[in-house]
Amino acid sequence: MIRAPVKPELLRWARERAGLEVDALARRFPRYPEWESAALPTLKQVEQLAKATQAAVGYFFLPAPPDELLPIPDLRTVGSVRVGRPIPNLLSTIYLCQQRQEWYREFARAEGETALPFIGSVTSASRIETVAARIRTALKFDLAAQAAIPTWTETIRHFIDAADALGVLVMVNGVVGNNTHRKLDSDEFRGFALADDLAPLIFINGADTKAAQMFTLAHELAHLWLGQTALSDSAPSSVPSPAVEAWCNRVAAELLVPLRALREEFRPEAGRRAELERLARRFKVSTLVLLRRIHDMGAMDDASFRAAYQAERARLLARPATSGGSFYPTLRARVGRRFGRALATSVLAGRTSFSESFSLLGINSPAALRDFAASLA
Repeated sequence: MIRAPVKPELLRWARERAGLEVDALARRFPRYPEWESAALPTLKQVEQLAKATQAAVGYFFLPAPPDELLPIPDLRTVGSVRVGRPIPNLLSTIYLCQQRQEWYREFARAEGETALPFIGSVTSASRIETVAARIRTALKFDLAAQAAIPTWTETIRHFIDAADALGVLVMVNGVVGNNTHRKLDSDEFRGFALADDLAPLIFINGADTKAAQMFTLAHELAHLWLGQTALSDSAPSSVPSPAVEAWCNRVAAELLVPLRALREEFRPEAGRRAELERLARRFKVSTLVLLRRIHDMGAMDDASFRAAYQAERARLLARPATSGGSFYPTLRARVGRRFGRALATSVLAGRTSFSESFSLLGINSPAALRDFAASLA
């Protein structure tokens, strides 16, 4: 039996990196607490532990824990403190999206596509109302269009389709790739933007509520208009400490519910619940966004807003979860319609190999790829 010379601090690093407690690993590895003290696991146990903590085996034999950094700017905060070490699921998601973006950038160049003019077209000194109006115009998604959509949950689908038509790769997923055992945590991050003038990409954490996803999309669009790549955790209720995050929050809120229009519609004499529901139907946004805008309008003080927001979020989270639907529509949301069509077209034309497409899509057969391509029609 071969014992592996693994330092206890590397075991602790891998466990904490994966967001696991000692007891959680001890249920699978009864002697794990001893390993973190001084006892040595076997080589086979290290291999199993690497899989359980989603860490490469080689990490366990380093002289000291590596300083693992995010590959994109991290603007997440809790209060005014930056968030700590990223967990493996977040890192894997960013790496996968970067691979997809790189592939699409080369595809776009080969297709002769030109740079998208809106990327980096504003600065954080630009007027909030002007930037929000520009984004709304570019998306061809005005207040009248929002009002015509039956529900706000359908609005986010139209919102995503509008961004996709504009040239943005929008991917919504609550797991890593197609691995349902690796769930994303909405408390760790809500989304990120990868700015590029040929292949701008927005990832939205699908583990979050639909209400939050809509705000995340608007927030990340503001990042693209700035030409800025960033990882975010902003929500309608937050006042993030990085100035640019606060700016993107304000743009997102104005994009979804312009204050001018809200002032015209708001009925202060009505009960809060009835008014929230009425305005949600009018603007086709979530009640969380509306609470934020009523506060912005000065019709609710800070303490009342925070209490109302937390209560409303709890109410929405308590709703029964809806089914994820069939595989191919789910995959379409996970990779985005624009990316999916481009990849399927390239593979079926013989310009991209099946093996590369399988890696990018998370499927493993030509038949599955053809079925996915058919679902995009």
